[in-house]
Amino acid sequence: MSSSYSLEAISEHNSRQSAWVIIKNQVYDVTEFLDEHPGGAAIILKYAGKDATSAYEPIHPSDALAKSLPGEKHLGPIDPNAADSILRTRTQSQTKDEKRVEEALRARPPLERILNLHDMEVVARKVLSYKALSYYASATDDEISLQENANAFSRFFFNARVMRRVSQCDTSTSILGYRSSIPVFVSGAALAKLGHPDGEANITRGTSRKNDIIQMVSSNASLSYADIAHAASPEQTLFFQLYKHSDNRLAKRRAIFLTVDAVVPSNRERDIRAPFVIEDYESGTSPIYVEGQRSVAADDLGTAGGLIAGYDADMTFEETIPWLRSVTKLPIAIKGIQCVEDAVLAAEAGVDAILLSNHGGRQLEYSMPPMEVLYRLRRQRPDVFDKCEVYIDGGITRGTEVVKALCLGAKAVGLGRPFLYAQSVRFSFVLLRITSSCRLTRSFLRLTEPTGVERIVNILEKEIASAMRLLGVSSVKQLERVDWQPALRSRL
Repeated sequence: MSSSYSLEAISEHNSRQSAWVIIKNQVYDVTEFLDEHPGGAAIILKYAGKDATSAYEPIHPSDALAKSLPGEKHLGPIDPNAADSILRTRTQSQTKDEKRVEEALRARPPLERILNLHDMEVVARKVLSYKALSYYASATDDEISLQENANAFSRFFFNARVMRRVSQCDTSTSILGYRSSIPVFVSGAALAKLGHPDGEANITRGTSRKNDIIQMVSSNASLSYADIAHAASPEQTLFFQLYKHSDNRLAKRRAIFLTVDAVVPSNRERDIRAPFVIEDYESGTSPIYVEGQRSVAADDLGTAGGLIAGYDADMTFEETIPWLRSVTKLPIAIKGIQCVEDAVLAAEAGVDAILLSNHGGRQLEYSMPPMEVLYRLRRQRPDVFDKCEVYIDGGITRGTEVVKALCLGAKAVGLGRPFLYAQSVRFSFVLLRITSSCRLTRSFLRLTEPTGVERIVNILEKEIASAMRLLGVSSVKQLERVDWQPALRSRL
């Protein structure tokens, strides 16, 4: 075998019979992996015989190739001429969307003008690539579940008390025994590197720097667990989300949040449509139907669907929870409970926590908003709150909404999209690697400028504290005794 490869030699391997790709100037034979790829063979074949770095790197952790391919399939480096050619192509060719993103980044408002999480999302939607935005913002079908997750909070109102001692206010709590400065955690959300080159580590640093917020790391993170853990402060807590594969042997990872609401890909049309929109935007034209022309099979999975393919669709409370207990001694939470009945079954199965969630409206259309499920659970089966911790996520953008959930018995709430948006706005650390002469080659100097992630955590903390004081309580524990009632007649 050659010690290095030319572009001409690699270009010959561009079919199902022999498929090679270039990733970061290294050549890989992916022929036998085509049918095993979760996202399908088509996307690999699109780049067969060519450089696939730009498509691969934003959505894969650094150790993905080593885990997916045998060592002999790593064929070696490209030759110097090939490397120079690829570098010139990358630096000289810029897409319309890349130019648009650059202009939007230059036009960002000062961080202090972002007053709430909605403001942060507005900026993020301008600076994100179209592909990234389509993945982050997408929800299933007509995105009604996504809208109703947020709308549900407007159906509940506070019964505020006055003349209470609230000059001191403690917003801290514990989640599965771990301290958090506010009753909020980062819910598992994949592919942060689509929005920022530092990926999930950007969120890790922003949540650990001053705030001690717990981060749930997605199984589909775009960085390896090791890379994310390396970015964490020594005292920071990281939870791990688990998507169970149909083969138990593939799922033995350090994970405690078992995701149960995404056993099959959903119909996320915004994400599926993105390649068509990008293609038309870049070319300036749209294809038209031609009579007799052979149709090309469309990718009906999208970025999101490719991540979910291959997960276990036969999980049960009776079998899966005992199996998970057998492979980890860590606390176990179930993520994706969508009704009172399953909350009861989870508690009876002995899990340590449940996360009421419909996957941010990304899976089943017309699934019950988590806030509504929480309300029903509190009314129908209050004993569940004594058996395990209860959390919710989905549709939360205000501190008042966090407090509403706590008034109904939730221990904490998770936010996913808001953290993806905040880290994508590029208000972030400038990292300077300390030289080896200082014997700190793995450490970084951090400038004092706040990040987008820090900004939204600070906003939430301020909003939560303000709501608590105006509600007449001075600690999170007191919220359990706050009176509550729906604004409208219950639809039970």
